[in-house]
Amino acid sequence: MSGDNDSEMLRRWLACGIATLVIVGSSSMAEAANYIPRNGFVPDARTAIKIAEAVLMPIYGEKTILRERPFHASLDGNHWVITGSLHPGETGGVAVVRLDRADGHIFNVQHGR
Repeated sequence: MSGDNDSEMLRRWLACGIATLVIVGSSSMAEAANYIPRNGFVPDARTAIKIAEAVLMPIYGEKTILRERPFHASLDGNHWVITGSLHPGETGGVAVVRLDRADGHIFNVQHGR
């Protein structure tokens, strides 16, 4: 009978140990999932421009967006504002993208005429 009690006790300890590992592991993963780098996921103008171009090309076409290079990015508070360039002799407008520095959320995409 003692052997049955010992094996039951061992199973309970194992179950408690596994449950503890699952809980600790889950909380560690949750912390990692909520991690935001100190300078945000879009820390610099170069990254902001790459994101903007990736968003703009499917909307306005690669040819149009490549013509608007170089793109310029400036910070307005915690938002990057990325604008295309209008070259001498060209008329019309340029693409503008506004995105969040912390998480890359896109607030606005537009193109002037």
